[in-house]
Amino acid sequence: MKISRKRFEEIVEQAKREYPYECCGILASKDDKVVAIHPLTNVDKSSVTYLANGAQQLAAIRAVEDASLTLAAIYHSHPTSPAYPSQTDVRLAYYPEAAYLIASLQNVGAPVIKGFRILDGKITEEMLEFIR
Repeated sequence: MKISRKRFEEIVEQAKREYPYECCGILASKDDKVVAIHPLTNVDKSSVTYLANGAQQLAAIRAVEDASLTLAAIYHSHPTSPAYPSQTDVRLAYYPEAAYLIASLQNVGAPVIKGFRILDGKITEEMLEFIR
């Protein structure tokens, strides 16, 4: 998956704004390049879990489909832990066709985003290519 520095920064800025809670959202792509970001509200208001606002999530998925784009990824942040799926993340990975991106603010001066595929409880790192 290819993601621009601008999209990377948008996710990091959302994560910082919503700190100490996890943020979440959806990324849409065309030809394996992220072309749209849909930030969602974490109704859990938790620093260790997220639950996207259902109406916002449905609207975002419809917007992706209406634009003939692909649901590329579901993203969320880990405010104080590494960019690696937690047991809760694995248990709640309901979209096998999508990657799961995690933005870690553990090292505030150097945020990290990593991608993963989660299928039947198995975690595989998804290669991200950062582009201009």
